[in-house]
Amino acid sequence: MDKKAKLHPRNQHADGYDFARLVADLPELDAFTTLNPAGQTTISFQDAEAVRMLNRALLKTHYGIAYWDIPANYLCPPIPGRVDYIHYLADLLAESNNRQIPRGPEVKALDIGTGASLVYPLIGQSEYGWHFTGVDIDAGAIKSAQRICQLNELAITIRRQNLPENVFRGVIEPRDVFHVTMCNPPFHASREEASKGTQRKWQNLGKGRSKALNFGGQDAELWCPGGEVKFIARMIEQSTEFAGQCLWFTSLVSKKDNLQPLIRALKKASVADYKVVEMAQGQKISRFIAWTFIRKNQRSSFFNGGRK
Repeated sequence: MDKKAKLHPRNQHADGYDFARLVADLPELDAFTTLNPAGQTTISFQDAEAVRMLNRALLKTHYGIAYWDIPANYLCPPIPGRVDYIHYLADLLAESNNRQIPRGPEVKALDIGTGASLVYPLIGQSEYGWHFTGVDIDAGAIKSAQRICQLNELAITIRRQNLPENVFRGVIEPRDVFHVTMCNPPFHASREEASKGTQRKWQNLGKGRSKALNFGGQDAELWCPGGEVKFIARMIEQSTEFAGQCLWFTSLVSKKDNLQPLIRALKKASVADYKVVEMAQGQKISRFIAWTFIRKNQRSSFFNGGRK
């Protein structure tokens, strides 16, 4: 198998799911398990409740999260791919830290659109001990994220973004310094486009048509005017205002064709450097774009106490 078809080497899910272990840790998962034609234990990934229960088990077994749940109709993220983003960010930060992955709460990460699931902060604080600030515009997502933090006694900062036209404005405070920002942006340009995408998913799964917009997801999670290009371009534009307060800004980019207009936006913003990092899960290739305004010889200052 091409190495690009594999999850990150440090991804705990690289060898698949250990259902015996997961069910032992969360017995409720057992009711959702079934056998595939090869006789292996699995779940129906078209069943939203089964996916939610699998996520609960994965977060408990691998990341020490005793309580996890999300309200109905919110995005229920696939854990392995989310984990990959965290590990590749750790590699990115290591490049500026003498090739050592930085660990501990002194490393500050900002998650834009953290969602009701709070999935990136939960994984990142467990794997690397980083301190996360999770931001969302949706009141229900904020309430859910706060509940997850409280019931697990986690020191994760949650901030509400009040203006839909803003990304970093209003949530990065004057004294904040972040090592990395991350984002899984809404990638559809309209509700209609999101609905069509969902119909394709269901038809590809042999399920015919569905009235559901997605297996989960609020409007703000799935679409925004102009789609992900417009959203990330706005992120790039606003990042110039916080150029000295963050080492690396990053965002997932769902469509490879969207990279070129974003790279043009980065050049227009006069960034010091940018990278496109590819990730893979089976047949699916995903990627994130990363940019910085900090010159290479100054980046280590983010790790040696030079920035407060």
